[in-house]
Amino acid sequence: MREDLSLRVGIVGLGLIGGSMAKAFHEYTNCTVTGFDSDPAVLEAAAACGAIDAAGAPDDLSRLDLLILAIYPQAAVDFVRENGARIPRSCLVTDTCGIKTAVCAQLSALAREFGFRFVGSHPMAGREKVGFPASEASLFRGASFLITPCGASEEDVALLERTAESLGFGRCVVTTPEKHDRMIAFTSQVPHALACAYVLSPQCPDHRGFSAGSYRDVSRVANINETLWTELFLSNAGPLAAELDTLIQNLSAVRDAVRDGDADRLSSLLRQGRLVKESLGE
Repeated sequence: MREDLSLRVGIVGLGLIGGSMAKAFHEYTNCTVTGFDSDPAVLEAAAACGAIDAAGAPDDLSRLDLLILAIYPQAAVDFVRENGARIPRSCLVTDTCGIKTAVCAQLSALAREFGFRFVGSHPMAGREKVGFPASEASLFRGASFLITPCGASEEDVALLERTAESLGFGRCVVTTPEKHDRMIAFTSQVPHALACAYVLSPQCPDHRGFSAGSYRDVSRVANINETLWTELFLSNAGPLAAELDTLIQNLSAVRDAVRDGDADRLSSLLRQGRLVKESLGE
């Protein structure tokens, strides 16, 4: 069912997230979508399947109600810095970056400089595959949509919430850039770092025939875009390093109990983990 949402939307970057958003706008709303991408083949594919109504040129930015930056963090800042004068004051700009403190500070400053409106956001959805061919309209069904207002008006936050709900997101969470980055270090960045470290074991190439769900669950997100995740990790170095220190401390405690043959200590550690998980009702 189509939502009664009619905006002139521009999406910069038609990869997995941007492409899925374009398809969701097409499938679930009455919005028109202009696509911006450095790859002409991607723009052609997006137009051919109806995900975008037109491929955009810089001057088309002046006709938008909503501009979504679905590209790497520094690239998002650079795009706005280069094209900010073309973005109308009536346009709401948001990003989809996986880190917020550094990006929001820069984009908020650019919003003040050029006069447009800005609200940070982060769609909590994804797949192991990347690029426009992996995108799908249903990607965001039931997912969380994180919003960092950064001083924006209640009306702008409400518009972004309504847009997210129209695309299928299950709930919107309003938070600060700082809390976002602390939580994302724990819920997203540490699991990616752990998965990569896990498959670096010399045992990994011989796992077939010896592995089942546990191996699959832990290793799944090691299929990583190393260029993007290097930028995300380094842009969130403080919170991520702190969470990695905690993980290493906890792993070391388990290792020491195993090495020492201390069944009571080991059982206590494993029990603590089980009780924490059970208390969350998951």
